[in-house]
Amino acid sequence: MSNAWEAAVEAQIRTAVERGDFDNLPGMGKPIPGRGAPYDESWWIKSFLEREALPSDLLLPTPLQLRRRVEQVPDEVRDLPTEESVRAYVAALNTEIVAWLRTPTGPRVVVRPVNVDETVRRWRADREQRSAAVVAAATEPATTAGRPARRRRWRFPWRRSR
Repeated sequence: MSNAWEAAVEAQIRTAVERGDFDNLPGMGKPIPGRGAPYDESWWIKSFLEREALPSDLLLPTPLQLRRRVEQVPDEVRDLPTEESVRAYVAALNTEIVAWLRTPTGPRVVVRPVNVDETVRRWRADREQRSAAVVAAATEPATTAGRPARRRRWRFPWRRSR
């Protein structure tokens, strides 16, 4: 039975080759990716994340994802335009954290809600610091702003001046 099956498969492959179905396939003549590397059980997950350009954080359990998001709050709120938008962002994150705390799953990791007032205070300080830097750059003396940099002539001590 298996010989007949193999013969039928070989016949189909042979006719496909004769028709040219295998000509100009993508990757033809290129080495097989991962060949010679040690076996990795999660190779398909890694290749999917790479192919779809997804962050690897999606593989983390929920508490670790939440903890990472808490760590990234200052970077996330930095460019928000208003205090209300900062408060809304932190409130949404805190809602997710509280929902997880009610029915925790995954590893036991300490995740606490973010202090809204502290986040807003840091956002204001960062915003004031950036605006002060912009003002300082704008009020810089105009003497060097319009001129090209002066070329400095170096004197080499081993050369004699004539």
